[in-house]
Amino acid sequence: MSTLSTAWPQRLAEAAAERRGQGLWRERRTRGTDLVDFAGNDYLGLANDPRLAEAQAEGARRFGSGAAASHLVSGHLEVHDVLERRLAELVGRPRALLFSTGYMANLGTLQALCDDATHVFQDRLNHASLLDGAKLSGARSRRFHHRDHDDLERLLARTPAKAAKLVVSDGVFSMDGDVANVGALADLSARHDAWLMIDDAHGLGVLGAHGDGCVGRAHDVERVPILVGTLGKALGTGGAFVAGSEALTEHLIQFARPYVFTTAQPPGVAAATLASLDILASEPERRERLRDAIGYFRHEAALLGLPLADSFTPIQPLMLADTERVMHWAADLHEAGLAVGAIRPPTVPRGEARLRITLCAKHDRAALDRLLENLSRLQREEAP
Repeated sequence: MSTLSTAWPQRLAEAAAERRGQGLWRERRTRGTDLVDFAGNDYLGLANDPRLAEAQAEGARRFGSGAAASHLVSGHLEVHDVLERRLAELVGRPRALLFSTGYMANLGTLQALCDDATHVFQDRLNHASLLDGAKLSGARSRRFHHRDHDDLERLLARTPAKAAKLVVSDGVFSMDGDVANVGALADLSARHDAWLMIDDAHGLGVLGAHGDGCVGRAHDVERVPILVGTLGKALGTGGAFVAGSEALTEHLIQFARPYVFTTAQPPGVAAATLASLDILASEPERRERLRDAIGYFRHEAALLGLPLADSFTPIQPLMLADTERVMHWAADLHEAGLAVGAIRPPTVPRGEARLRITLCAKHDRAALDRLLENLSRLQREEAP
């Protein structure tokens, strides 16, 4: 009679003890409705919009609560088709392809395009899904210094001219809030016969003349052949898409394993996203309110001497350096009814722990002042 192995429980216990000893143990919190949310990515305040909820309910009533199969079996419904066309139109691309999550979109795209003969060049601060996608593909992957185009040029110049090359960058960097210089990356990529892939998860809906992000219609498909966007941030729903040429889209349909082997997005979510796109187009004042909130918060934080990173996006990192300090401030703010993200290694480098404050179009002056007052109080309490 076999007995349960003791090796695996021991390994799990050792890993947990090590993580706890480093002060890096992660715990989930169930967010209550009594908290003001400065931690999420609902930049336009759409996630709780009743119009999206009604559209999702109607979509479920019409098409079912689930798609029941993958897109390639029987799960690709009319509502998915309409949504893909609308997303392609928003970002000025011939086609868009839906994925269930942004992580799956990045994994699937890199796995489908790259192999061990491909040279991939990534910004050091790229999202984990991009780094994991390149690793999964087996590509020859190099990371250039953050937003350092000279370093990228050096790496590209060392690569055989005829090799398949792909430059990959976040659009808006999720932990720092700064923005890639897409034009410079596109110029470099073209000069070295490389394709450029931008993950604009945190720019879509927020940046651009139409909320089309930091790439969108400003950089056409020739300049940025691969564009990834997510629906669960500024658009307030869930899922993601990859936009590009007809050839790219058809290639992903054939070879992107997370697309081929995953049940399609629930149709109600697709219907809610269509409603979100309508609101994005018809209510530009949401982006204006968000810009006003960012400007006000940064101005007041500067007067208080709070150590904010340089960012004009809704992501406003408060650089506290020390992990224990970050955890104390986040817990104190939670007690004060304010949800703020505590970001520590390994998500960011050691010595760069921070509070990741995210602003939203729904944050009025009262909410911003409440956060600023509590941050100022915590700073004063530490003063010698």
